[in-house]
Amino acid sequence: MSRERDERDTGTLRRLSNAFSNINAKLHKDRGERAPSGSNMGPQVPDSSRTQDQSNASGQFFFEYLVVVSLKRRRGQEGYEPQITYQFPKRDAMGQSQREEEEKSLKAITLFCFPEGVTWAPLTEYSSETFSFVLTEIDGSRRNGYCRRLLPSGKGARPPEAYCIISRVACFGLFSKIFDEVEKRRQKSMAMIYPFMQSLREAPFPAPGNTVKIKSFIPESGTEIISLTRPTDSWLEHVDFRTLFRCLGDEEVLQVFAATVLERRIIFIADELSTLSQVIHAVAALLYPFTWQHTFISIVPKVLIDVVMAPTPYLLGVTRNMLELVTDQSDLLIVDLSDGAEERFIIRLGDEDAILPTKLQEDLLKALSARQPNSTAEELNRVISEAFLSFFVNTVGHFASHVKRGGSGGQPGVFNKKGFCKATEPKASRHFVKLFVETQMFDIFIQEVERHPNREGFFHKKVAEYEQKKKSEKTKSGWGRVGF
Repeated sequence: MSRERDERDTGTLRRLSNAFSNINAKLHKDRGERAPSGSNMGPQVPDSSRTQDQSNASGQFFFEYLVVVSLKRRRGQEGYEPQITYQFPKRDAMGQSQREEEEKSLKAITLFCFPEGVTWAPLTEYSSETFSFVLTEIDGSRRNGYCRRLLPSGKGARPPEAYCIISRVACFGLFSKIFDEVEKRRQKSMAMIYPFMQSLREAPFPAPGNTVKIKSFIPESGTEIISLTRPTDSWLEHVDFRTLFRCLGDEEVLQVFAATVLERRIIFIADELSTLSQVIHAVAALLYPFTWQHTFISIVPKVLIDVVMAPTPYLLGVTRNMLELVTDQSDLLIVDLSDGAEERFIIRLGDEDAILPTKLQEDLLKALSARQPNSTAEELNRVISEAFLSFFVNTVGHFASHVKRGGSGGQPGVFNKKGFCKATEPKASRHFVKLFVETQMFDIFIQEVERHPNREGFFHKKVAEYEQKKKSEKTKSGWGRVGF
């Protein structure tokens, strides 16, 4: 890719990063605090050369730390303020530099545990919910925040509290089970959480499909063995498509997918934080093998709602109580995930149902109809992911034959964009492909292909299978050997 484009993209990202830094600084100005460096407000530009399995390498901790965030009354003011009341491991167990960095991130974490703002009323009943968010560091690396909010033990009306685990590991289902164990121990005593989390922290993160067993002693119950199994499909372990397809019909999902593929500004609206986080991660997963490269905030804190003003692409999750703060925007897609919503698309550009090639839309709908109502989460993930993966195989799977390699093995290749678009079959797909190749996610993907000619992955395997199938079909028809 051209040097000019790299410089242009870098400049755009730098300006956007500065804009979000200003918003974050404004938040902490009144308190005289330094803005946290760790937040999921900046543009998401992960190292695409690092695969999911590599980032979850054997020997990595399950998590970095666990915090409990409680709502405390604001001094001399109405409402509540989220504060960290418990942390494991303790800060004195950290090094000086680590403590300083974590202090910045912890300030951001409280915002995402209670994004609705300071207005809370004490409650006697509260249904616990589990959700997640992403902390994107200045260098583009990511950490995942897993949060369970519940009503603490006690009598009378009281505000909820949140348990939050920060981890480099992306595996929502696994951490939901960990929260079950934390919550069970919390009902007995906060002191019971420490030994369990210590055992978990010392355990190696399992390989895909494998199980790790954690021993934990509970008074009156004895030693328990908790089994934690990692899903076989590691690139889907942070995803559960059930919520997405419960909230939206198949054709509505395709329209959201189309807008996402073209890197537009998209806002999701819901009452439940769990719905927002699960849907936005599911939508991002539909892009595999491509990765969303722009702003990604699964739950936008109220104090940072100005992020909707950003002119660049984003995927945002916003609670319904802030709907009126985002509907004055245009040139975006606002999706209402609420049960019984009169209009799923509150604001739209209007062309979302015409972006994808008609034949491939039909193929996608047919593939999605194959899922079973009683299928497990893992079975559903497989059916849906393969449907959308086939879409990319059909439209851009011929990329490798349009990367010209030099004589020496160490030289990067050069992608022939014009020849690639012209070779797209059928011709009805070429208009879409011409738009898609201009996206940053395709750009980053091709840069990796140019730099690493021998890198293989699940997508490359599916492309090879598709090419072999086409070759066999052409040969049987007597057309001879035909490639892309």
